[in-house]
Amino acid sequence: MPAASWQDAILSEFTPGVSPLTVVADPDGLLQDDEILATLQKRGFSLLRFEDPIAFRYAYESRYRRREAQADAEGLVVLVPAPPAELDNLPHDILTRSRRLAFSLAELFPSLNQAVVSALEPADRAALYEAASLQQPAALGEKASKDFVLHHVFGVVPDLLRTPAALLSVLLRRHYAGRRVPPALDARFIEAIKERFQHWPLGRIVPDREAFFDFLQQRWRMFLDARAEGTGAVREGTDALASVLPFDHKDVRVYIDNLFAEGLLHPISHWQAATLSKTWLGVGVQWDARQDAAARLDRLLAIAAESLPEQEARHQDWFRFAKVWARVAALTQEPDGKPNEKQQQAVDGLRTRMDAAFNRWVASRYASLASLPPNPPVMLHHVPRFLAREIGDDTTTKAALVVVDGLALDQWAVMRQQLAQQRPGWRFREDAAFAWVPTITSVSRQAIFAGSPPFYFPNSIHATHKEDMLWRRFWTDQGIQGAVYARSLGDGPFEDVAALVDQPNVRVAGLVVDKVDRIMHGMTLGTAGMHNQVRQWASQGHFAALLDLLFAHGFRVYITSDHGNVEAAGCGRPNEGAVADVRGERVRVYSEEGLRRSVADRFAGAWSWPAEGLPAGHLPLLAPGRKAFVREGERVVAHGGVCIEELIVPFVQVVAGI
Repeated sequence: MPAASWQDAILSEFTPGVSPLTVVADPDGLLQDDEILATLQKRGFSLLRFEDPIAFRYAYESRYRRREAQADAEGLVVLVPAPPAELDNLPHDILTRSRRLAFSLAELFPSLNQAVVSALEPADRAALYEAASLQQPAALGEKASKDFVLHHVFGVVPDLLRTPAALLSVLLRRHYAGRRVPPALDARFIEAIKERFQHWPLGRIVPDREAFFDFLQQRWRMFLDARAEGTGAVREGTDALASVLPFDHKDVRVYIDNLFAEGLLHPISHWQAATLSKTWLGVGVQWDARQDAAARLDRLLAIAAESLPEQEARHQDWFRFAKVWARVAALTQEPDGKPNEKQQQAVDGLRTRMDAAFNRWVASRYASLASLPPNPPVMLHHVPRFLAREIGDDTTTKAALVVVDGLALDQWAVMRQQLAQQRPGWRFREDAAFAWVPTITSVSRQAIFAGSPPFYFPNSIHATHKEDMLWRRFWTDQGIQGAVYARSLGDGPFEDVAALVDQPNVRVAGLVVDKVDRIMHGMTLGTAGMHNQVRQWASQGHFAALLDLLFAHGFRVYITSDHGNVEAAGCGRPNEGAVADVRGERVRVYSEEGLRRSVADRFAGAWSWPAEGLPAGHLPLLAPGRKAFVREGERVVAHGGVCIEELIVPFVQVVAGI
């Protein structure tokens, strides 16, 4: 009888106390799953990847060797992302003292084509395993496996899609949730429906989320015109270029409010706005700015309240929620978006619930995030590996990573609005990533440029002067010599950047824009002041000009941040003299546990952060909640802690000329 889930089939092999050392051949990345990593952590196991022998030996000797002799030592799992035969390449002292395990998709899904299954996101395997266990299909070929996966994982049966409403419903369900579908499955889906939807731009709107919402945005005006002209219900033809899309179909309309509230679609001006605004169509029509903003805020608050993740949520759930919360924060700071008393109470109540839920989740799940695969990035140190995979061996492909120091997701929403106005042809493929804790520049930004957890750069953990060297070393290890780095950018002009990226051998650029961080550290007007200053800076066009420069030199452009920021109230300043290695407003860092404990005892709710992923002797003490280690009654905008605004940061690809 099969296990209840594919995770259970693997976790049954990990019983605490059986062996202090286990090596696992995991060519398909099965152990790199949220649920498995979290459960292993709860059972007392630590996980260490074996890829670079030197890095592995450093980590093993400095972090695990001494623990093995202890009676209560946790089990260590050495993960080898390769077939079982590759285990023989492990160091002899590891092999002789460990038990061996191997897991593969072929064992879990023996009746399905392995190429099809391996392309799925780990989160999609649960539905597939359940369906395969219930259906128990005979051995399926590639085409049949694709159809099986489309049906049982993504809820799509191409033969049943006969009308525009049916197709739109499927695409809305997928793109609104931001689900990633393997290209091979998209190709199969398009092949199966193209005869019925010959005039639809399927090659663009099926695989590309931004292209799909652009398509809807363009068709929205046609729909409004049809309604304003009194044509009644729209006609469901198969020619998307000649007929009005059925936005009012019940399976489509259910998404419309959310699409406009979350900014995936944008309200437009219309000659019949006064009439249309009194119907359900009003969500997509510009009428009264204040009323529009109030209605949008109400809807955003409802979406956020409904989507607040539970304790067992995956990290993607918090990414989605963080984006909605960022839009709430951004809207409440707009001139027309000031919340009324009832809305403010809803914002405050939701923030309290969010903080409690997020802190519980971080305490139980954050430590396992570093072990997740980097495609797409989950933590900031994954970003360089993701870029390395994106550019691959094609010597004509170039990538630029622009790190906007201190940029929170809600401030990115402000910047994005300005960029969209200045460069209407640009599109933004928006995702997110977790910063490193403590969320300070020397820890989290260095992790970006090193492409590794802070544990691997202990000698520079309190500074940033080695970022250039770490960045170049990472790319040299990837076989790429043409990597450049520049910092302290913001207001232009960018002649120095132009000189760097104009070199013929340059394939990768790492650039630090420090303007937002400088705004933050001089801010006395709280979140409202931050938004106002970021908006003013972005409106001046310097940042857009920097991206123009990169596009002109043929770079793919990605934007991220090392940490966000939060408005915090003073809870008092520790009087520890010079014993703290870092004396931040949201975090203190100590080198000795007794010192940290003595300060923590004086601040109720302060969080002695575990040193997972950090160098030995780097012991952070996080300020309580949304507090700061400054005078009581003082308010600051700061960073260093684990509020969602500090810890989840934007990761965005900007595409010119879609």
